[in-house]
Amino acid sequence: MHTIEPGRPYPLGATPDEQGTNFALAVGREAERVELCLVHDDGSEERLEVTHRHDTTWHAYVPGVGHGQRYGYRVHGPWAPAQGHWFNPHKLLVDPYAQALDGEHRWGQEQFAYVFGDEDTMDTTDGLGAVMLGVVVEDDFDWGDDARPETELSDTVVYETHVKGMTALHPDLPEELRGTYAGMAHPRVIEHFHRLGVTAVELMPVHQFVNDSTLQDKGLSNYWGYNTLGYFAPHRAYAATDELGGQVREFKQMVKDLHAAGLEVILDVVYNHTAEGNHMGPTLSFRGVDNPGYYHLVEGDERHYMDYTGTGNSVDLSSPKALQLVMDSLRHWVTEMHVDGFRFDLATTLTRVEGEQGPDMLSGFFDVVRQDPVLRTVKLIAEPWDVGWGGYQVGNFPGIWSEWNGMYRDTVRDFWRGEPGTLSEFATRLTGSADLYEGDGRTPGASVNFVTAHDGFTLRDLVSYNEKHNHANGEDNNDGDSHNRSWNCGVEGETDDAEVNALRARQQRNFLATLMVSQGVPMISHGDELGRTQRGNNNVYCQDSELSWIHWDEADEDLVDFTASVVRLRKDHTVFRRHRHFDGRPAARDVHAPLPDIVWLQPDAAAKTEEDWEEGARSIAFYLNGHAVPEADQEPSVAEKDFYILMNAWWEPVPYTLPGPFFPGRWEVVVDTSGTFDPEGLRGGAEHGPQVTAGQVLDLPPRSTVVLRQV
Repeated sequence: MHTIEPGRPYPLGATPDEQGTNFALAVGREAERVELCLVHDDGSEERLEVTHRHDTTWHAYVPGVGHGQRYGYRVHGPWAPAQGHWFNPHKLLVDPYAQALDGEHRWGQEQFAYVFGDEDTMDTTDGLGAVMLGVVVEDDFDWGDDARPETELSDTVVYETHVKGMTALHPDLPEELRGTYAGMAHPRVIEHFHRLGVTAVELMPVHQFVNDSTLQDKGLSNYWGYNTLGYFAPHRAYAATDELGGQVREFKQMVKDLHAAGLEVILDVVYNHTAEGNHMGPTLSFRGVDNPGYYHLVEGDERHYMDYTGTGNSVDLSSPKALQLVMDSLRHWVTEMHVDGFRFDLATTLTRVEGEQGPDMLSGFFDVVRQDPVLRTVKLIAEPWDVGWGGYQVGNFPGIWSEWNGMYRDTVRDFWRGEPGTLSEFATRLTGSADLYEGDGRTPGASVNFVTAHDGFTLRDLVSYNEKHNHANGEDNNDGDSHNRSWNCGVEGETDDAEVNALRARQQRNFLATLMVSQGVPMISHGDELGRTQRGNNNVYCQDSELSWIHWDEADEDLVDFTASVVRLRKDHTVFRRHRHFDGRPAARDVHAPLPDIVWLQPDAAAKTEEDWEEGARSIAFYLNGHAVPEADQEPSVAEKDFYILMNAWWEPVPYTLPGPFFPGRWEVVVDTSGTFDPEGLRGGAEHGPQVTAGQVLDLPPRSTVVLRQV
């Protein structure tokens, strides 16, 4: 048996030293008693009464307890769900600040703490074998000379990926490393990142998450991980090591190795809801510690959960308890785990204020983040929507935030599938979405541009399916978005038709080329460069299987080369990576002085008029003045060049005359998705392509992109 000493109230969580471990747990003010529960290797539970507290933080120091010790809490207090209090000492609770978790949450026995009926019903099943436990972690990792790459937003190319899906089938990785943090930083995987030229790896959720009972009943599982239980703990199943708490060291080593390779690590974080679900869900941690302190509750006879997320509950960042948790978690991942930024899932929920019907885009959360000396130095990316009233907030996040630009995705998809009336907005999205971001002083880097992401079709499926095919998910194909703005190129699904497959290959290249010549931060979804398919499933959140994993043995190597070539083109020329929005004014120097920074041109080389934008054309051409890049944004190592970019989403050729006076007299073809003018441009092979001259007429092929660079 262990003795117990008073300890200290801060930091929260379990903090070991050479003699023992300090435990501190912040609970609801109504809590009456707290037991620290040490779980030993034989499964026995040792309960220690915590007798000291400071305000609402109960704390104790336990000599002789150190790294690898599993633990939890039992919190006593009023059982009154109708008043928002769910204290239940029969539940062994996960410490919200645990830095590592062990075990698994297994469904199958009674999990509900509260059910509808004539009376509130407390589940009195201890269920020790069906819970997850915190693990004491000693932080002795040697970071050496690790340093954040600190890549400028304008230079960033994001690669969104899944720790398991990225490497589960990689033939060059040892089997024990596949699907793990160690596998993500394996030299062969880093080699692929370098081949593509991406600068940041955005990991889908790696906070400890748990499975859903509905999925377990169907023989499926929560693959994506948007079901968080531990906001300080790396997900245990992604670790190759079996050491208790070893996932922390393995995660840190992954970050260190990726940093050494010049790659930033961005985490997809889910602070908008937790794994406890609605009032019918399990009591695992937050609900039993301080239910009203963590969640948005609905006032009334039965205080159920406000659901802005579609998952059953919403974390309430207008509550000091929840706000502290989120801020402490974010700082932990930056200072202790050395990550470089965050993508916030359903970020609009983080702005919801108690009693407000709509989001508050001036909420205290933004103020706290902006003044934080740690967080204001890293990349902050919002998914700017949720499912609540007024939830779509693209363009409305403040100051230092970037956003997933859903308008970019939708418009680019519409243009390339030939939707009429998209030309004007397409031009706006290509040039950094100034209508969304310039008004409040944000740069093009505020727009994270993407065509595909984890949620929805892969790039190959976007050009292969008109309809979703989600039958494997067990919901009669009712799940997932039914409006995908996709086009199957004439045949639904896989086909042997050579013409259809050639068109699909061209369309994939059109999307990738568009992404890389657009102002803003481009994001590639993992495997799109390889031609990855999910067989038309646009919602593989529950498919932890070969359906969702990358099949490296089926890689489209020509497509990989093309992707790498357009990423390299972007990297080589500042004109695609402007720090400021276009202003339409002439440059202030050299022979190009009469020309603005961007010129939109008609097929006959005349400048577009306002009426031209309204004609419903499905092709576009524009000139980028490389000499008009603001001097403050120029890079000495980059040779500034002018570019002329032509895009035809029409199903027939469109003749374009190359512009004459004041424009460059000679151009070279550096991208040609049709292979008509430069076969190498189709594969992304040649640095220098065939040359064309001013006044020459190019018959721009159907569904194609041509990028010309000044000679």
